[in-house]
Amino acid sequence: MADEPRPSESEGAGAEGRQIWHSMSVEAVLRVLGASPLGLTSAEVISRQQRFGANSLPLAPPTRWWVVLLRQFVSPLIGIMVVANLITIVQQHWVDAGAIGVVLVLTVTLGYWQERKAEREVHALRSLSSSVAHVRRDGTIRAIPATEVVPGDIVAVVGGERVPADLRIVEANRLRVDESMLTGESLPVTKTATRAHQGAPVAERHDMAYSGALVTSGRGLGVVVATGQDTQLGAIEKLMTTPPPPTPLQVMTRTLEWRIGGAILVSVLFLFVAGLVGGFSVSDMFQTAVALTVAAIPESMPVILTIALSVGISRMARRNAIVRRLPAVETLGSTTVIASDKTGTLTQNRLTVEQVWTRGGYWEPGMPAGPETVSVLRAGALTNDASRTEGGELHGDPVDVAMSRVALDASAVQAAETATPPERHTPYEPALGYSQSVRRRPDGERVLYVKGAPETLLAASTTLQTPHGARPLRTGVVSEANGVLARSGLRVVATASRALEPDELASDPLPPPQGLEFLGLEGMTDPPREGAADAVAACEGAGIAVKMVTGDQPATAEAIAARLGLSSQGPPLTGTEIAALDDNMLAARLEETSVAARMVPQDKLRIVRALQSRGEIVAVTGDGVNDAPALRAAQIGVAMGRSGTDVAREAAGLVLIDDDFATIVHAVAQGRVTFAAIRNATFFLLSTAVAAVLALSINVLLDQPLLFLPVQILFLNVVTSSIQDIALAFEPPRGDELSRPPRSSQEGILSRRLWYRTFITGTWMGLIVLLVFGWALHVGDNVEHARTLALVLFVIFNVFQVGNARAETVSLLRVNPFSNPLLFATAFGSVLVVAALLAWPAATLLLGLAPLTLAEWGMMSALALSILAIVEVDKLIWAGLDRRNTHAREHRER
Repeated sequence: MADEPRPSESEGAGAEGRQIWHSMSVEAVLRVLGASPLGLTSAEVISRQQRFGANSLPLAPPTRWWVVLLRQFVSPLIGIMVVANLITIVQQHWVDAGAIGVVLVLTVTLGYWQERKAEREVHALRSLSSSVAHVRRDGTIRAIPATEVVPGDIVAVVGGERVPADLRIVEANRLRVDESMLTGESLPVTKTATRAHQGAPVAERHDMAYSGALVTSGRGLGVVVATGQDTQLGAIEKLMTTPPPPTPLQVMTRTLEWRIGGAILVSVLFLFVAGLVGGFSVSDMFQTAVALTVAAIPESMPVILTIALSVGISRMARRNAIVRRLPAVETLGSTTVIASDKTGTLTQNRLTVEQVWTRGGYWEPGMPAGPETVSVLRAGALTNDASRTEGGELHGDPVDVAMSRVALDASAVQAAETATPPERHTPYEPALGYSQSVRRRPDGERVLYVKGAPETLLAASTTLQTPHGARPLRTGVVSEANGVLARSGLRVVATASRALEPDELASDPLPPPQGLEFLGLEGMTDPPREGAADAVAACEGAGIAVKMVTGDQPATAEAIAARLGLSSQGPPLTGTEIAALDDNMLAARLEETSVAARMVPQDKLRIVRALQSRGEIVAVTGDGVNDAPALRAAQIGVAMGRSGTDVAREAAGLVLIDDDFATIVHAVAQGRVTFAAIRNATFFLLSTAVAAVLALSINVLLDQPLLFLPVQILFLNVVTSSIQDIALAFEPPRGDELSRPPRSSQEGILSRRLWYRTFITGTWMGLIVLLVFGWALHVGDNVEHARTLALVLFVIFNVFQVGNARAETVSLLRVNPFSNPLLFATAFGSVLVVAALLAWPAATLLLGLAPLTLAEWGMMSALALSILAIVEVDKLIWAGLDRRNTHAREHRER
């Protein structure tokens, strides 16, 4: 046949190469597949099962436990600690070796547990496959496991079943299929055997039914053209084989670890060589090197990250956001673009009648309904296939449900009327363009009610309902109203009626309607969620761009975007257009529009990657299988908990229990709170590490006794500093999180001002501690007493420095000291712990310390107070610079 595509042409997955099945006739499809309308023979089935394999998606094996364990040692900090532990073991410094070993085991164990918990393969695709298929083989219909379906099988599908494989429809009887999980189209699609045009996107291939889609009504036959990984479902699964990109926090943490590791190695090697040249023994320098290593490594950083993220998880859960992967908590706070699905996320996923037009004007639900509006609503509800469940909920075709619901809410009909079967009925079929029912009024009069496409009912009508009675039909008036509703993004259905003679239309089937009185139009849509527009505005106020990416028609998407306040400088981006754009052109196009319509999974994935190529931190929201590749590719995927598929939830890092976009705004704010806690804790850890490393380094160069022993440094790091650092993870929100733009993607865990503050405060603390140690030795104190003075001073420095770490820009004097009671308790609790240990002879002997007098405690406290003044002055200087920069920017803008 000359008009048939050649078998080598590409459409998608297929049995023989890659065919454009949707644009081929049924006869051509059967010929290419070597199939028959009577089905395959048993011998052919065996041959094809060997050739094509099982109709299932393979699952990747989970990573072996020992591989996950070994990955924990990739961190340079862990590697350095392992070496330090081995050195102390060789030197038989058992106390130091034991202390380092305990910290090392705890750190590795925590990392292993976290990774094993987070690592989940996307296995949920299997749950979307039908477990049983009805196939025609050897001329008879039989039920078989869906995994045994092969290309060329003739499959029968009926309402309530899932499609077991990709099918080219052969026969269809009122067959409607819900493909929303694949296409994002919110309404069921009517399927026919008539071939689609060659360039039709997946959402418009009315002659195809794809694996995993749900048959909502009717029945049909189809020939299997693809199974397993060759299906559209399999194509989506292939898009998800690449691992998700690292989150910004993971990138920053790894970078910081390597920088710290490099700095430690350089410092240790320098001091080791300098010490040997200065006359120290190899054994002494090994002990010094271990002490310096332990002082420099922030052992508690992995713990802080986990606790801060876990606190964020708990807070988000109280706002209906469930975090599946720990880094997702912070990632959402650094997001710059949210690419959101429309149906069920920004909208209610419930078709709703929003406007009714009659010749008397427009009506909206909630307003009093006049006689003309009541007649329109009655007609829509009385030729209707919606039914009620035992719980009283309406179910059925979304259009029927919407028209029935609005009529009941407006008291245009009673529930008993809609539950009474009509005398005669013709259900809606796309080929007809209408449905009709014969009903009997309470007064006994028989009436024909009709609803359908406006142009169809106009052709069947002779009069128009008006406030003054029936008048001759003026099609222009109706067409104008239809255009107004359609341009608003509403799906328009017309209603009409005609009084019948007692015996008229008493037999089935009903003839095509004629001589009708045109009643009016009902415009319906899936309306935005309550609060969605405010949430979009809040995101934009927080510097986050919102893009609507949907499978719906451009006009519908654009109308909803306008109601949500999504502004665009250009028309919606479409799936057809995106195929003609390269990545740079696509990224530029996305800068001028906030709406992308008629998107398939590959398009959504390209959009995410195009945005990421511009340095954007992308969050994707969605609920369907079609959203899963984009959810996985984004820095954070946000899936819907109620309406979402298992695939979408498995691919996402965050699940919204209430399916509400507004919940994302709360999650963004919490994400920023979480990052602030991580940033503050990192500043505290690094500033105290700088102090210890600087003091120890100068201590060695001055040829003094070792300032701190390794076990004393571990005591400082783990027992005192780390406890306070952990408490920083519980820092409450400030309330201004959404008033700031997202931080720059070039900015690390610490901002520039915090790096300066880290080195300034670290240098000050290190020098003062070293001066106290040297002074004590100079006045004749023994080494143990001098070390104790230095250690106590360091502990008190930490108490004041952790207060400085609570806020990057706000003065500590303006921060309520009791707003984080855990921090208040741990800070002063660390001082009490040290005081108790110094009063316990066994502890002082183990740690190599000595008791102090009350006067010595007071002197150390007075010296430590100096760090508060330094940080307050630093904050004032930066505040002045910020004001000057703001004034300069405003002057340039003027």
